[in-house]
Amino acid sequence: MQETAAPTAVEFQRLARKPESQARIVWRNFRRNRLAVAGGVVVILLYLVAIFATTLAPQDYAAFNRGKPLNPPSAEHWFGTDRQTRDVFSRVIVGSRVSLSVGLVSAGMIIVIGVTLGALAGYFGGLLDNLIMRFTDIMLAIPGFFLLLTAAALFKPGLQTTMIVIGLTSWMSTARLVRGEFLRVKAQDFILAARAIGAANLRIMVRHVLPNVLAVIIVQLTLWLSFAILLESGLSFLGLGAQPPTPSWGGMLADGRVNMQKAWWETVFPGMAIFLTVLSFNLVGDGLRDAFDPRQRRR
Repeated sequence: MQETAAPTAVEFQRLARKPESQARIVWRNFRRNRLAVAGGVVVILLYLVAIFATTLAPQDYAAFNRGKPLNPPSAEHWFGTDRQTRDVFSRVIVGSRVSLSVGLVSAGMIIVIGVTLGALAGYFGGLLDNLIMRFTDIMLAIPGFFLLLTAAALFKPGLQTTMIVIGLTSWMSTARLVRGEFLRVKAQDFILAARAIGAANLRIMVRHVLPNVLAVIIVQLTLWLSFAILLESGLSFLGLGAQPPTPSWGGMLADGRVNMQKAWWETVFPGMAIFLTVLSFNLVGDGLRDAFDPRQRRR
């Protein structure tokens, strides 16, 4: 009879080691993606700038400076001045507060509405699923930006209107994605076991199904943050977003487009702010998507 070899010290340590938590696995995988980490650092810095915008801005963003308008970048005005002699650098700094707050609130609304409707449709199915999905299909059939413009035009333009309009007109793809995930998870054995022991539907949805869908929701949140910032910039560019004198990056692009050839700094710097912000959120979203991938655990 062949004897079994005794386990080595390394194997003993491996067996005694506690299994890693999901959070630690995700964090370890996320750290391996240098672009995602760089994007995360930029996002944190952007939010710090937005929080302390009025302190960091060297000048009053609404103050008119002495001298001729459209001064090029200089030691006194790092990003130059606009046609009303206002400091562009200060306006870009303060404008970050508008864009990031709209992105955060709008993305939060999209996730709340999309996850709620998608969870209800996917878990209960039947008539409720048909009603929610047909309403979602109708909303998806309407061109997205046209729907945004129509809703924004019906209400008084402003920051709060922009947040609400983006949130109420952009939840459909999230709802369909969450519905599919709920359909997949609810068919698994541990959900059937929870039903067999008499667990309530709400408890099953919150305690058992939702944690298994959380990865998809987090990735969706990061991607919607960047998309909401783009939508806000587009609405502000058309005059339907934040209203003067409140600066926003999209509004600054609209103001500077008239003098783009002779005063490039009016559009280049707010455009670069939009580009850097959206790129950073997308890098974080891609990094989180890869970090949550179960195949990454084997590496």
